[in-house]
Amino acid sequence: MKKKFIGILLLLIILVLSSISFADTNDVYVIPVKGQINRATYNFLNHTMDKIIKENPKAIIFEIDTYGGLIVEAEKIKNLIISSPVPTISYVNNKAESAGVLITIAADKVVVSKTATIGSAETDPNTEKILSMWRSMLRDTAQYRNRDPEIIEAMADKDIEIDGLVGKGKLLNLTSFEAIEYGIADLAADSYDEILKFLDLGNVNINVVEESLQVKLAKYISNPYISSLLLTLGFVGLVIEILTPGFGVGGTLSIIGFGLYFGGNILAGNSHWTSLILFVTGLILLVIEVMIPGFGLPGISGIILVAIGTVLAMDSIKIAILSLSVAILLTTIVTIVLIKMGFKSKLLNKIVLDTSHKAEEGYLSVDSPIDYLNKEGKSITELRPAGFIEIDGEKLDALSDGAFIPKDMPIKVVRVEGSKLFVRRL
Repeated sequence: MKKKFIGILLLLIILVLSSISFADTNDVYVIPVKGQINRATYNFLNHTMDKIIKENPKAIIFEIDTYGGLIVEAEKIKNLIISSPVPTISYVNNKAESAGVLITIAADKVVVSKTATIGSAETDPNTEKILSMWRSMLRDTAQYRNRDPEIIEAMADKDIEIDGLVGKGKLLNLTSFEAIEYGIADLAADSYDEILKFLDLGNVNINVVEESLQVKLAKYISNPYISSLLLTLGFVGLVIEILTPGFGVGGTLSIIGFGLYFGGNILAGNSHWTSLILFVTGLILLVIEVMIPGFGLPGISGIILVAIGTVLAMDSIKIAILSLSVAILLTTIVTIVLIKMGFKSKLLNKIVLDTSHKAEEGYLSVDSPIDYLNKEGKSITELRPAGFIEIDGEKLDALSDGAFIPKDMPIKVVRVEGSKLFVRRL
């Protein structure tokens, strides 16, 4: 009898605890969905919703203000919202364009501010394959939430014509009142209280979730425009450091630029430490190449690794290549300007022979280069790799066939290519 009583008591305790842990709280959470939609946005929403759902709130409001972003991340966010066991409301507080349209219509209810707009969801690039996929994604979500799929598709495809709403060749973008009129939105409101009254939620606690500094930093830095600027800052700083003696402003700028670029993308979840390791390894190989005359395996490998590391650091390969291309172009322009301004360094002097030698001084180009094949002589300047040699009393242009050759070293012509003599130290 005693054991039976204890068993019943334990069962009652378990039932009470279960009812407490699964009881709804009197809270409503507001989560911002602002700026570019990228992996940082998804990671933030995924982490935040995971925590909030465990508290069983009355509802989750997604406050949306975005020009769009990456389709892949928008689809992930859409799936998060649709699969939420908690009632969801999209609140377009300013604009929901491009990828923002998909996120908006994924919620149970759609609310727009009285000055909001929603639409203009064309893809970039707008190829048939991508557009077809994007349209089906929008159509499927609209049908799932009982929104007009044709109106939603017209926001993405300018070939769709709807009488009295949008003509062919135009993308659909709705005002708040049009969105309500055509059933895309359920309410126009300018405050949380209006939304809660519409949802008949009564007296609840409104908790507005703020993005952490880490999340904001990750979102901004993973923006392609910001990424291009950071890469440019990094490369330009590196050039300045090479063109000026000692470690100074250039090196500091380079570390800041590359550090923020890779750090931001790692924080955003766009990449792992692998991309940074590849990039740094590439830079080390390029430095080795600079120290060794000629252009060989270290230089080629360094360029490849720098490019791969830079591209892998971002979520989108297309955007990464574009950012890298812009950075290289701007860096090239800055480098040319700096060199024209007279910036020079000992490091550059190791790469390029900077002394001018004239025929009047006894230096000659080669008229019959094949005649000098296998002949021996000596270097009369350093060859790094270009320089001058003397054979049978004649001073000739020549190139080192490998390693750096100091002045006054015995040499031998080992091969001839066109008018060029290639020599090796004996």
